[in-house]
Amino acid sequence: MSVIKNLGELIRSKYHKVVVDLVETGLKAADPKVAVMKNITVKDNTLVIGGRTFNVKGNVYVIGFGKASVKMGEAIEDLLNDLITAGFIIAPKIPVDIRLRKLKVLRGDHPIPGENTLRSTEEVLSLVRSADSDDLVIVLISGGGSALFEKPIPPISLGDLRELNRLLLKSGADIKEINTVRKHVSMVKGGRLAEIIYPAQTVALIISDVVGDPIEFIASGPTAPDTTTFHDAVKILKYRSLWDIIPRSVRAVIERGVKGEIPETPKPGHKVFEKVRNSIIASNIISLKAMEVRARELGYNTLVLTSMMEGEAREVGKFLAGVARHVATYGEPVKKPAVILLGGETTVTVRGDGIGGRNQELALSFAIHARELRNVVLASVGTDGIDGVSSAAGAVVDGETYSEAVREGINLIDYLRSNDSYTALSKLNRVIITGLTGTNVNDLVVLLVH
Repeated sequence: MSVIKNLGELIRSKYHKVVVDLVETGLKAADPKVAVMKNITVKDNTLVIGGRTFNVKGNVYVIGFGKASVKMGEAIEDLLNDLITAGFIIAPKIPVDIRLRKLKVLRGDHPIPGENTLRSTEEVLSLVRSADSDDLVIVLISGGGSALFEKPIPPISLGDLRELNRLLLKSGADIKEINTVRKHVSMVKGGRLAEIIYPAQTVALIISDVVGDPIEFIASGPTAPDTTTFHDAVKILKYRSLWDIIPRSVRAVIERGVKGEIPETPKPGHKVFEKVRNSIIASNIISLKAMEVRARELGYNTLVLTSMMEGEAREVGKFLAGVARHVATYGEPVKKPAVILLGGETTVTVRGDGIGGRNQELALSFAIHARELRNVVLASVGTDGIDGVSSAAGAVVDGETYSEAVREGINLIDYLRSNDSYTALSKLNRVIITGLTGTNVNDLVVLLVH
């Protein structure tokens, strides 16, 4: 079954068909249910998870939080069935199309934690606190988990926590900076959940939405050793000019932590991590590698250029147009027929009032700068199915997109200036429509040069 809903209008040549096939391959590799199924095998009371064997002696508890956690929970139920004692999943909304038997889905708040998040977190904690040394706790973690699973350190109130998150999200701080601060105002982040679960065994299955897959920053690393400190949190807040404007209770907690009055988050080598296994089961690089295998099956020379793509979307699009010209002219850095794969997450500096997103802006810029290149196709897609403020997941363009736009009276340069990539590309039937995919491993880019 196709993930892309408008295949018909996107496939204009055999090359477009290949690019769309590769996008589908990447999206399916990131599917939460598929990822869980690939990483767990069950035989009687023995589980093999992430390459490690567990003999179930006591209870098996399952907890999860994140955008993909419901689908992950569905797969866990299918695999473990009656081995599951009990469990909770915290999701941004209660799905109407998925019915779990052993696991209860709880409502959380996203992108900023609210009353639902705090209430649901308490239910989860009440369950795992009862686990003992013979028990196994399976933790399902995915993007959005930082907002969906939270318990602030007293006396930080929900209102103050929300204000801190609001200030961080608009400050220009990157996800590592944001989650460093979040870890040091929380009773569950930065390895503190692993502390709560101990002495039970913890197995965390993680879908990464952070470039480079640093486990300690995915959903603020609730089951991972934390290498950051209260001092780091202070430095970040001062660097981002937030220290003097964050709520007083937040500042007081961090200051107490700096003085040693509040214990630091558990660090590498802490005894609790002797009973923790963290496994990334879906990520950008995993999707890129699956796409690479498929491209080779289709007869293409391949290059995974990076899974850590960052930068201004329109500049990345311009750069990739230059890469396409170089491959077409010199057969380097990979010979034709070539497929170059990239992943990561670009950014958009909003200058206009148009409709679009980073993937469509990248594609639009590529179309402008790769105009008249023959047998060159590019696709850029957000794996969550949402690209910016549009209904599209991304777009497919080629060396003829610019000329087609000219014939239709569409000035692509003007649309790019006003950040109106969706309007321009939808008029040309170039946008990719998937709807919500239930996962997120950042963005995927396919560049084909034949």
